[in-house]
Amino acid sequence: MEDNFFERVYAIARQIPEGKVTSYGAIARALGTARSARMVGWAMNACHGREDIPAHRVVNRIGVLSGKHHFQGTNLMQQLLESEGIEVIDNQIVDFEKHFWQPEISNQ
Repeated sequence: MEDNFFERVYAIARQIPEGKVTSYGAIARALGTARSARMVGWAMNACHGREDIPAHRVVNRIGVLSGKHHFQGTNLMQQLLESEGIEVIDNQIVDFEKHFWQPEISNQ
């Protein structure tokens, strides 16, 4: 189940538009597994090195770069977001609501 779940997470993550972010919980809710935000985080951690998955666009529910320590270098996640026009101060996205992208809820 885990691999299938991870691939479903990645399918949603690939849809996040440049300059937008979403949360672990929003992805979990979109998959119909609202209580699995932590597992979404594990999926994001497991995908590093896969350039087809924009893991830097997935943050916690209040816009904190909680997964930043899983990226190479100390500020790579922040740098990737800033290159897309998202301002980050003290590891938190400025105007989080403005940049938030809500994945569509599946009918599974």
